[in-house]
Amino acid sequence: MPQVAIVGSGLAGFTAYQTLRRAFEPGDIAVFGTDADPAAAWRVRAAAIRQRAMRSESDGHCLPTTFPGLALRSVRRRRSLRPLLETVADRYHPTVAEFLAHVERVRERSGWDESVVRYRVDRLSAVDGGFDLDGDQFKHVLLAPGHPGLNVPEELRDDPRTVHSYEPHEYGAKVTVVGAGLAAATEWLNALAAGAEVVSVRRREPVRRPLNVPREYFSRRGLAAFHRLSPHERVERLQALSAPSYPPGSEWDEPLVRASAECRFRVEPSVNGAGQVICATGFVRGWSHDPLLAHLVADHHLATAGRWLVLDTDSTVPSLSDATRTLAVAGAPGQWAFPAADTLAGARFAAHRFLRRILACRTR
Repeated sequence: MPQVAIVGSGLAGFTAYQTLRRAFEPGDIAVFGTDADPAAAWRVRAAAIRQRAMRSESDGHCLPTTFPGLALRSVRRRRSLRPLLETVADRYHPTVAEFLAHVERVRERSGWDESVVRYRVDRLSAVDGGFDLDGDQFKHVLLAPGHPGLNVPEELRDDPRTVHSYEPHEYGAKVTVVGAGLAAATEWLNALAAGAEVVSVRRREPVRRPLNVPREYFSRRGLAAFHRLSPHERVERLQALSAPSYPPGSEWDEPLVRASAECRFRVEPSVNGAGQVICATGFVRGWSHDPLLAHLVADHHLATAGRWLVLDTDSTVPSLSDATRTLAVAGAPGQWAFPAADTLAGARFAAHRFLRRILACRTR
């Protein structure tokens, strides 16, 4: 019988699984999810926005340790030192194809498919010495449910012109892109390259930074400073970090400058009469939008702060984790412990600390 459960078979759960495999065999881990392909949802979204390169860098991979990263593997494959030189300057970004090939290699050799149970867990309940997942019981559970859904502004939900950027689509002659983050910036360039006239509708100007959160939050020092914040300060910090952003660089700026000079790109405050509206507005956010987490909070009176679950610094739920059982959260809902929780580095962070708690458990 499996000893440990992961709820969620996406990339966060997959990355956490690789860490757990350092101590457990595939038969000891049950992964509950709706698709055996860990990149299934991500693959569709990346294809929809024609994404060609990852925003993450060399350590944006699914293995349990940061090093060696994808850059070193690229050196071996290409027989060129260029990826390592780019890594030194934080300029190496693996292609989508390289990343997906990496996922397939890791999937094949890790025993992942042996552990996956094709089932959607609707309810988790704490019981003596563990947790009940729709009738199955485990001492240690890692929740990695992913994003709860695509975000479409209320006023556009019934508009027949509207499509979300993460859904398959082509580009019309006149396109309005709502949003200002990486998906929006990618869609500006895609639509311009397709010959469209593009209007950017945004509530605020995007932040220009290489990663989705500043690098300091991936470091021990930066994370320790974040953990020292009071709950109120932490909510304010997480709200600030959720501002839309995309990387700096001429590859983004020059096409927009040229298109602006040609009167094919402009910024407007609201949706106009364009024939097509692309909502590059990301995902709905917060525990209340995820039925599993919402039930968990209601049933066990878990602490929350705004849209965030209040977690311990090791990504565990404090009121439901003790010396005999562990409940941890990885991926998008885990930001209270790790601001970049929805990255692969964030999934590794949560998984390592989850494994540490399991190994220290008296009755594991």
